[in-house]
Amino acid sequence: MRPYTDQESDDSRQLNLESGQKALTLKKYDAIVIGAGHNGLTNAAFLAKAGLDVLLIEKNTYIGGATVSLEVHKGWMYSNCSYVCSLLRPEVYRGLELAKYGLQVVPYGGNVTLSQNGDYYGSYIDPDVSRREMARLSPRDADAKVRYDRDIMRQCRFIRQFMLHTAPDPTSFKPRDMMEMFQMGKALLKLGEDVIYDMMRFYTMSISEYLDEYFEHPLIKAAKAGSGIIGSAMGVMSPGTAYVLLHHAMGDVDGNIGAWGFARGGMGAIAKAMDDCFQDHGGETMTGSGVEQILVKNGKVTGVALENGNEYHADVVVSNMTFPRTFLECMDAKDLEPEFIRKVKNFKIRGSSGKLNIALDSLPNFTALENNPELIKGDMHLIDSVERLERAYDDWKDGSWSKDPYIDMLIPSLTDPTMTPPGKHFMSVFVQYVPPKIHGKDWTDTQRDEFGQTVINQIETYAPGFKDRILHVEIRTPRELEDEVGLTQGNIFQGELTMDQLLFNRPIPGYAQYRGPAKGLYMCGSSNHPGGGVMAAPGANAAREILRDLRKPNSVPEGWLDD
Repeated sequence: MRPYTDQESDDSRQLNLESGQKALTLKKYDAIVIGAGHNGLTNAAFLAKAGLDVLLIEKNTYIGGATVSLEVHKGWMYSNCSYVCSLLRPEVYRGLELAKYGLQVVPYGGNVTLSQNGDYYGSYIDPDVSRREMARLSPRDADAKVRYDRDIMRQCRFIRQFMLHTAPDPTSFKPRDMMEMFQMGKALLKLGEDVIYDMMRFYTMSISEYLDEYFEHPLIKAAKAGSGIIGSAMGVMSPGTAYVLLHHAMGDVDGNIGAWGFARGGMGAIAKAMDDCFQDHGGETMTGSGVEQILVKNGKVTGVALENGNEYHADVVVSNMTFPRTFLECMDAKDLEPEFIRKVKNFKIRGSSGKLNIALDSLPNFTALENNPELIKGDMHLIDSVERLERAYDDWKDGSWSKDPYIDMLIPSLTDPTMTPPGKHFMSVFVQYVPPKIHGKDWTDTQRDEFGQTVINQIETYAPGFKDRILHVEIRTPRELEDEVGLTQGNIFQGELTMDQLLFNRPIPGYAQYRGPAKGLYMCGSSNHPGGGVMAAPGANAAREILRDLRKPNSVPEGWLDD
């Protein structure tokens, strides 16, 4: 069944004479899912696969949320927001048969960190080549990396097994929660005493402190540190950023843990495959009008009212919106307890990132890579010390974008030529740090353009002539991410990944099992466990809880320990 827009006619719709306008009064659905981002699509697909009659509502005229591909410049397909794939759970990929619906994830190789002095540090697919490259900068660090990789993998293997599990409530004495706590404790004990101590330190350390325990060369530490602050409103010297690195290290492509890849055709290919699966199981996708209010009567949800006044009804409503957007913007305060509202307002969801999507006439020429052009096919980072990263954070704290920002660049068209015309290229540029407001005031178009120029000027210093190759630039600040995608304050994880907002604390204590304060209301977005990234785990976990409450057969896998 194809997506339809809210303005199209349908035999099951009728005229609401009291309002004096056409209003949709469709049949009552088993469930309504709000937001066709990847988690909403995952949730809707698993519910439909279990036999539920599901309506998926999206405010934009296109699906995908932040997992989207759009032709903003003629002939170029941009991955407008999210831009690489690794965290997508393989259980979801297989459970929804996404390969059957055309999804291909193509791995790309290596990365490079460029220094202002013309040097660089490259990382390659071949581990022996990578070791020689690190030894070129520091033989000691090359030896230490063996220990570093081992320790990071231990952390990854421990946390990965709980990604597709509902976080247990430690204050509950329900058998299910107690059993899950027991399983977590059992897995923890298997690590051994020394590793448990290391884990407790790891989760509370800054990425700068953690890397200091392994490496000495500033360029190597800078290359590793970037993953600890991407999407985070914290600096490399802030406690807790070591976990953010782990969040970016625990994904995989084709079973290769830590690898990253491109969805062929752009990140929107993930959303398209999920939507095709959803509709293949009888689901309906409606685009073109957002939800104005989640309807509640006598403590139970009854449906949703759209921004155009139309209403749709179901006993189950699932929100893929951010935690604050769901309860502060789309629910009547009278339906919520004041204490709950206070906690929602205190939920940390500060934006810190921006993005440029650039159409290029030809490949840029990076001075440092003239003798090693192979590295341009992977991640390129423009930073060379943790001190520069921390100073970039200082600008964010001062209420402005970083004047010397951390830049993570990729040229997906080198791996996936379907995204551009022949011989042309698309560059994705992720930028840290970019505040949700400028000195406490809303962004202006002029400030947005100045931010974009700051980034382009930075790239130009590493690749002379870069500006002359630009055909088109799309600049996205937290303002655009919130207005267009619905990410509150532009936070790409739908909530910060800090210890007070992880596991049974995500989004807040007492509501970490995907159920909302009204009966029949559920949450499936990245504001919930296990957090952000194109992972699809929150959507899948929420679907399992819904099916459990409805006493329906479970269609959601709970994790395949194939590490």
